[in-house]
Amino acid sequence: MRIYLTECKKSAKVLFVARFIKDRFRKEETIVNFELDTHTHTLASGHARNTIREMAATAAERGIRLLGITEHGPKSPGVCKEYYFNSLKMAGRNVCGVELLLGAELNILDASGRVDLPEQTLRELDLNIASLHTPCIAPGSRQENTQAYLCAMQNPYVDIIGHPDDGRYPVDYEAIVQAAKDCGVLLELNESSLRPDSSRKDAWDNDKEMLKLCIRYQVPIAIGSDAHCRDDVGNNSYALVLLRELRFPETLVLNGSAERFKEHLRARRSRAE
Repeated sequence: MRIYLTECKKSAKVLFVARFIKDRFRKEETIVNFELDTHTHTLASGHARNTIREMAATAAERGIRLLGITEHGPKSPGVCKEYYFNSLKMAGRNVCGVELLLGAELNILDASGRVDLPEQTLRELDLNIASLHTPCIAPGSRQENTQAYLCAMQNPYVDIIGHPDDGRYPVDYEAIVQAAKDCGVLLELNESSLRPDSSRKDAWDNDKEMLKLCIRYQVPIAIGSDAHCRDDVGNNSYALVLLRELRFPETLVLNGSAERFKEHLRARRSRAE
């Protein structure tokens, strides 16, 4: 059993609330039987630990059928360059019996939603996540940060908005959830954000707000482990606790069906045609 602390404000004082999470959940407690992990990184991202084959082997052991390998975009420090992403069209898409979605975690570079790979490259990738990262864009105002996400969603090759829970980038969640619904973009529930050692501020509370709005407006989500090593592939224990707490509908979690997720991607990409 893991114990971790999250901060909350009450009567102008910072209180620490202990949360208890089991490392493994009994089958009957699981919200859905996950078939995919949409957000992982390999050695190509510079600061991750394992190869594609090692990540896929672990995914196979854990019953994951579809694995998103989304390396950090080229504006991140110490990562692969644009030509790496251009070469992915020649890579195999089945390793250790696991189907791979090879793509990028793009850096949103400014309030116009500009990202760090060109459209001709994005078109050839299987899966693209767009995120705000401090090495690539300084936190702006609530309006500026929100605008950055809204404009990124207008890019027809952006499939998922990554970890929109980072309190260092305050946003208007109502606007973001409604835009995701209109654009057909998935919002990510990022497992890494919810960990006690995460650098992302107030993620637990921000995810709660976002997920409640997703329930209200019937907006689907994708859970991403954001794994940077094989041990974290398919790890969603913190995310599951939050989903259970909110009684989040299974039908809005696309990780339950690899085919349903791929159909969503096809529908999203069809907007670009």
